[in-house]
Amino acid sequence: MFRCKAFLHCYTGEGMDEMELTKAERNMNDLVTEYQQYQDATVDDDEDYEDEEASDDQYES
Repeated sequence: MFRCKAFLHCYTGEGMDEMELTKAERNMNDLVTEYQQYQDATVDDDEDYEDEEASDDQYES
């Protein structure tokens, strides 16, 4: 909605600056990127752990 500038007039009419909204959007995008990196790292760690378990099972047979 922000990209389309929908309802922007409501916020600027109340005294907010458009730059505040731009900064908030940038901060939110940075957080999303950071969380995705942590999620990807966790998935990679889980796959490594499963591979180790599979190789351990082969030695037990």
